[in-house]
Amino acid sequence: MSAPFDERPLGPGEYRARGDLVRSLVPGAVLAAVPAARAAAEAEGHRLRFDFLDDAAVLELLRLRHLDEAALHRAGVRLGVPTALAAFALFAGWGAYAQHWEPGRDQYLYYGLCGAACVLVVVLYAVTLTRHWGSRPRRRVRARAAAYRRIAHLARDGGARLPDAYPHYGPYPFAARFHPEAEDEAADGADDGAADDDLDMPADRRGDPPGAPDGKGPR
Repeated sequence: MSAPFDERPLGPGEYRARGDLVRSLVPGAVLAAVPAARAAAEAEGHRLRFDFLDDAAVLELLRLRHLDEAALHRAGVRLGVPTALAAFALFAGWGAYAQHWEPGRDQYLYYGLCGAACVLVVVLYAVTLTRHWGSRPRRRVRARAAAYRRIAHLARDGGARLPDAYPHYGPYPFAARFHPEAEDEAADGADDGAADDDLDMPADRRGDPPGAPDGKGPR
């Protein structure tokens, strides 16, 4: 899942927020200066197996969070537009012709076409939701991103000077459950170069080569 080619490469410490706006990471030391935020970072870090005060790791997390949201948006468009067009065509066909037909072969064929279209739409939605919402590695990213947002809000409430709406992402209301086994699967996949393959981005889009502090950091 790569970023569009018309987007400029990210610089060190930068990530894309909602609306493709480029934002800068707030150093973990700023969050850790607030005792409540530091305690939450340690507790959530233990629960989610993640260091929320590691700048390189958090930067990678926010970049993956953007890629996940972009993929969800594209999937919604790919489903929504054809669904709307098919629904409009069937409705227009009913309004123009089908309601005037006498019960018979043609009308039954129309009803069969409507039923087949509905089944196809349901199958496409089920496959898409399973792929995008059911992916355990991506749910891991969402769970950690949601926890980081809570930590940042605690820091702001405690007096830390953070940009408005930082980290510029809302929480996931669902599909953000952490699965420890997904972490182990990702570690195994990393040995084969396949970890988080559907949320990967070329190094020149991240802003640094793989392995650099602000490039592909630890997860």
